[in-house]
Amino acid sequence: MKFIVSSSYLLKQLQVLGGIINSNNTLPILDNFLFDLDGNSLTVSASDLETTVSSKLDVESNESGSVCIPARLLLDTLKTFPEQPLTFTIEENNTVEISSNHGKYALAYAAGEEFPTAVELKDPSETKIQGDILATAISKTIFASGNDDLRPVMSGVFFQFSTEGLTFVATDAHKLVKYTREDVAASQTAEFIMPKKPLNLLKSILAGSEEEVTIEYNDSNAKFSFENTTMICRLIDGKYPNYEAVIPKENPNKLSIDRNQFLNSVRRVSIFSNKTTHQIRLKIAGAELNISAEDIDYSNKAEERLTCDYQGDDMQIGFNSRFLTEMLNNLTSDDVSLEMSLPNRAGILTPVDGLDEGEHVTMLVMPVMLNN
Repeated sequence: MKFIVSSSYLLKQLQVLGGIINSNNTLPILDNFLFDLDGNSLTVSASDLETTVSSKLDVESNESGSVCIPARLLLDTLKTFPEQPLTFTIEENNTVEISSNHGKYALAYAAGEEFPTAVELKDPSETKIQGDILATAISKTIFASGNDDLRPVMSGVFFQFSTEGLTFVATDAHKLVKYTREDVAASQTAEFIMPKKPLNLLKSILAGSEEEVTIEYNDSNAKFSFENTTMICRLIDGKYPNYEAVIPKENPNKLSIDRNQFLNSVRRVSIFSNKTTHQIRLKIAGAELNISAEDIDYSNKAEERLTCDYQGDDMQIGFNSRFLTEMLNNLTSDDVSLEMSLPNRAGILTPVDGLDEGEHVTMLVMPVMLNN
């Protein structure tokens, strides 16, 4: 078995696939890329058992066969080459020989049959969505998902498809983000929970891509196909919490303010907050927002006054500054609106501008109790 391929083209594809390989695998075969050659089409796959990603590459060859090549060794070697054709030859003595313009390199390989085969989806449902819309939906929500192993359903992003539109939700019980697209719809209603790792990979591959992504899914697995890449991953099993129930419907107190100004203030003031609670206090009266924090143990305190647009009763509410910073950072609008009802009910943060037609973002941040 022998094929010729461009070094930089191969490296670019392998770096994408390498993102799925764990640093400490229980199965040694998972430290490899599977190379599956069929004439001038080479399919390279990587897997961590939960997720398998494959890319089709064009190569020069008229042979076929499959081998597993050590991923780390191959990536480290390819990174050092300038652009040139490389010839891969499978030798009898269980080594793959790579020939470049200047030298030869031999790596031990394993038989392709040892590599775990990807799941075939039985009668899946299907939805198509543009790459960068999916990447945006992931990056707008994924930061809010939890890391708690005891509540695995909250450690992923909830995909909710309907004929009206697509909704993506993530929460860790302290903050919640709901991202909706009404300009894209599915042919039928479906919902599933996607794990974080494959989503991060999709986000980095699809950012800014005009490509159409086909999402196929059944009860246990989802498959994403675009250009020459496919990704199959196991879904998180379980029922997602009823997030609509925690979003307060009546919020008479509405504050709108310049996002950057608000973000910078919260960042500065939070340096003086308690290092375990990260608590900051928002005191709103008239057109003035007073942001303050205090760390009694060290006698540190700070407060800033900002002008804002506010309708509602004067109120004081406490938030964890880290959650507030994360949310404000994730929005791209010039102005944001914060809607509140009571100091012990969640605040709702939404962008005022900068959204596409049919795009909605709702962020929910739980308050912390203020000790007056």
